[in-house]
Amino acid sequence: MKSALLLYNPESGRGRIGKNLDRLVAVFRSYDYRLTPREIDFAHTPFDGGETPELIVVAGGDGTVNYVVNRMKQAGLNLPLGILPAGTANDFAKALGMSHDPLEAARQIILGEETPIDCGRVNGLYFVNIFSFGIFTTTSQRTPNERKHRIGKLAYLIEGVKEFRAMHAVPLKVVADGRSFDLNSLMVLVFNGETAGGFHLARHSSVRDGLFDVVMVEKRNLITSTLAMGHYLLGGNPRVVHRLRVQSLEIESTLNEPTDVDGQPGAEFPLHIECLPGELRIRCPKVEA
Repeated sequence: MKSALLLYNPESGRGRIGKNLDRLVAVFRSYDYRLTPREIDFAHTPFDGGETPELIVVAGGDGTVNYVVNRMKQAGLNLPLGILPAGTANDFAKALGMSHDPLEAARQIILGEETPIDCGRVNGLYFVNIFSFGIFTTTSQRTPNERKHRIGKLAYLIEGVKEFRAMHAVPLKVVADGRSFDLNSLMVLVFNGETAGGFHLARHSSVRDGLFDVVMVEKRNLITSTLAMGHYLLGGNPRVVHRLRVQSLEIESTLNEPTDVDGQPGAEFPLHIECLPGELRIRCPKVEA
C-alpha cells in the first residue's frame, strides 16, 4: 500500500476538511493509499525530518499551499504534491483544474498525472500563485477569516475599498528580463497563476509556461487611476496599465513597501523575482493538448 500525508488547515472552509477526514481516508484507501491526516500548526514546521510518504496532500487555500511548499523546500523535500481546495478563492487549485469538492479533488489527485508546474521565488520565498505590492497588497492578509467564511470573495472587495484611502505612488526601478525602466506604480501583480481573489487579472498566464504575467498600474490622480482599474477589469487596455511577460524581475524602490506572497507577508525591497519552470511536482488532472 502506498503512503500519503495529508496536511490540512483546520480554519479553512469552515473546517470542511476536518469534517470529511474519514471519507477522504476511505477514498484514498480504495485506491491502495494509506492516508495519514495531520493538522497544520503554523507556528511549527509540519515535517519532523523523518517523512517517507510517496505523496503530500495539502488542504487549504493558497496561503496554506504557500506555507507547505516553503516548508518542503526548507526541509529539502522533493515529493509529489496534491491540492485539496479548501480556502476562499483557491486560485492556484483552479489553475490546476481541481474540483472544489474535496472527495472529487482527492480522486483527481489519485488518478491524475504528475505534472511539472511552475513556481515563483522572491528573495528566497516561494510563491505558487501571486506576488504583489502596492494598493490592495494587504487586502487578503487583513480580511478577517470569519468574513471570508460568511461572504467569500466579496470579503476581499469590501476590505479592498478601504485601501483607496492610503493610495500612493511607489517609485520603482525595474529590470525585466534585462530591460530597464522607471515607473511610479500604484500596484504591481506578478502572476504565476491566473487569478487573484477569484478575479481574472492575468489574461495570458499559465502555471505551465515558465513565465510570469505581470500587471503594473501606473499612479495618476485618483479618478484616472480608479477608472483605469475598472476599465482593465472589464477587459480594456488603459494606458496606465502596463503588462509584461517575463521570466525574471529586479525591482528597487526608495520605499520599503509591504509585499505579499499568496496572501501572506512577503519579501522586503530590493526584490529579485524569478519564475522556476516545472519546479513543483503536482498531481492534477491531465491537460489535453
